[in-house]
Amino acid sequence: MKRDYNQELKDTADHRYAYNFDFDVMHKFMLKSFEPFFKEGNCLELGSFKGDFTKRLIPYFKDITCVEASDEAIETARKELGNLKFVNALFEEVILPEKYDNIILTHVLEHLDNPVSVMKRINDEWLTDSGRFFLVCPNANAPSRQIAVKMGLITHNAAVTAAEKEHGHRITYSLDTLERDAKSAGLKVVYRSGIFFKALANFQWDRLLNTDIISPEFLEGCYQLGHQYPDLCSSIFLMCEKGPSR
Repeated sequence: MKRDYNQELKDTADHRYAYNFDFDVMHKFMLKSFEPFFKEGNCLELGSFKGDFTKRLIPYFKDITCVEASDEAIETARKELGNLKFVNALFEEVILPEKYDNIILTHVLEHLDNPVSVMKRINDEWLTDSGRFFLVCPNANAPSRQIAVKMGLITHNAAVTAAEKEHGHRITYSLDTLERDAKSAGLKVVYRSGIFFKALANFQWDRLLNTDIISPEFLEGCYQLGHQYPDLCSSIFLMCEKGPSR
């Protein structure tokens, strides 16, 4: 069945595609996690959505290329960030004119029908010899998901819920399965961590962020604690370098 990438980005009756928690909290801490590893040079963002995370990359890179499957999302990003390079294409099919020093894939791999083959293209075709690949996925073992299992809302940690399926999710990764697929693609995993200790669902975080209960210091504390307990984070993070082509 042919996928409708524009439809997958739309909010459903009981689930948003992305929450304020994603934009205001997770994006900030993803960038903070990436920053020490950035290489000088150009940047490829795979799955740029409407450009929300792309905006955060602009201070770091003069040359940014964005590839996005949804023509509606990329048109929104183009209007906001018109001076960047935008390519409306599937990762499985796109032909890119150069290699990249930094490649970013955040909360996208879990949407792909063939994640290993796409990462193999990253390793074999798009990453420079000294480049770095920044990979982030939602974490199956996040306490918020484990609590949902205990509540009977989902069957097991790595389940793909009905709402996630509507948004195009194909898999829910944990650190071990994410590293398995990255290595299967030929990538060299250099660094692994978690981003933001999280015991509440995104919709609960959105409500809290509108109050004075959560302070910037508390958010920073959750980020720091995530380094101590990566398997209990909202998202899992691998920084990879180019491995031998297979």
